[in-house]
Amino acid sequence: MPRLVHGRITPRMLHLTFFIFALAALWLLSPHAHAGPRAYVPNEKSGNVSVIDTASDSVVAAWALGGKPRGIAVSADGRHVFVSDQPSGSLLVVDPASGKVERRVPLGASPEGVYASNDGHWVAATSETANAVLLVDAQTGSVAASIATEGKNPEHAVFSPDGRWLFVSAEEATQVDVVDVAARKQVGSVPVGRRPRGIAFTPDGRTAYVACELDGMVYAIDVAARQVAARIAAGSFANGVTMNPNGREVYVSNGRSASVSIIDVARNEVVATVPVGQRPWNMAITPDGAKLYVAAGRSNAVSVIDTARREKLTDIAVGELPWGVAIR
Repeated sequence: MPRLVHGRITPRMLHLTFFIFALAALWLLSPHAHAGPRAYVPNEKSGNVSVIDTASDSVVAAWALGGKPRGIAVSADGRHVFVSDQPSGSLLVVDPASGKVERRVPLGASPEGVYASNDGHWVAATSETANAVLLVDAQTGSVAASIATEGKNPEHAVFSPDGRWLFVSAEEATQVDVVDVAARKQVGSVPVGRRPRGIAFTPDGRTAYVACELDGMVYAIDVAARQVAARIAAGSFANGVTMNPNGREVYVSNGRSASVSIIDVARNEVVATVPVGQRPWNMAITPDGAKLYVAAGRSNAVSVIDTARREKLTDIAVGELPWGVAIR
């Protein structure tokens, strides 16, 4: 506020005050003032990535990458987005500020799932044809190791929260393969149902949940014991799995049921089912756990779920055949 000079406010002070308030108003009205975390959606058929502002639930950009983007992950520091491109057999390292590809890392034929470690060191990418998980240095882009796995056509390779393990699912498998990241080799497996798909760990790393598509089941795995602790019936063609950051709920997309099952972690029971778009697949949740974003492939949309109310808020139109979502 203006200060009094000899008991009065001068015109210069009034002008300065109005100028400050005008700047504040412009900032509050600008899109940057209320921007939320970005959600990145690879669209296989469109060959691009849709960028969603999670505050307004609107598409704010579309990166024309070409090819067939599938797996996607965001680096721990948010400086890079990693995208697997199926036709070129490469990992695209994208600058999220510009949407431009900074580097292409050769992965081999038909790469799919991409995941970044919490410590920012590694990116894991599955290669269906090589039947392996490739460990990529997130800083240099060099491939440090190609780790053969037992399951055929691996799809997801998810880091445990401490970065010690990679749990790997595959289309032609009835087990989850366990990879020791430091040793860079598979050290075991956990028998589950048919065609394991998405995987998510509890924040403490003690339990991993995996959806088995052909059985419509979710398996809760005791990580230390490498044993199944619970079997939970989900919907038809269960596939994507995402954990709430609070560790109390896990979400499973059901491809044929066009729904998301919400599982109470303490009870290992489905406590709610939320209808979403057609062929829901891979998902991501905001850092505060408030909203879940579900790629609905056949709807060419992303369904947004309010996790507290356990209901769908909206469908956001994106490109054709969205594969998944990544949020950091």
